[in-house]
Amino acid sequence: MMHMQSKGYDNRQVNVFYQNDLFKARVIVLEAGGKIPECQMDSYVMFYVVQGEVVIRKNDETAVMTQNQVFIAEPAMLSMETTSGARLMGVQIHVQDQ
Repeated sequence: MMHMQSKGYDNRQVNVFYQNDLFKARVIVLEAGGKIPECQMDSYVMFYVVQGEVVIRKNDETAVMTQNQVFIAEPAMLSMETTSGARLMGVQIHVQDQ
């Protein structure tokens, strides 16, 4: 994953490297000063920081994540930003209605 080609947030759909009915996995690359704006996620999410440092906001909580750390959240309002740049793997896990 470290060497996968990827696009910025505006073209994030091309960064998806696996998808099925249950989950979607993508590479996330944020350049220095980059951010992902606040958005409501209706699925569970997991972010693994491959390189760099990011600030992740979930509802009213904030966490600073660095290389080799994992962040997992239930459906929530999420945003992300970095001052120095970061590369992550993001996985969305869809909840099936029962």
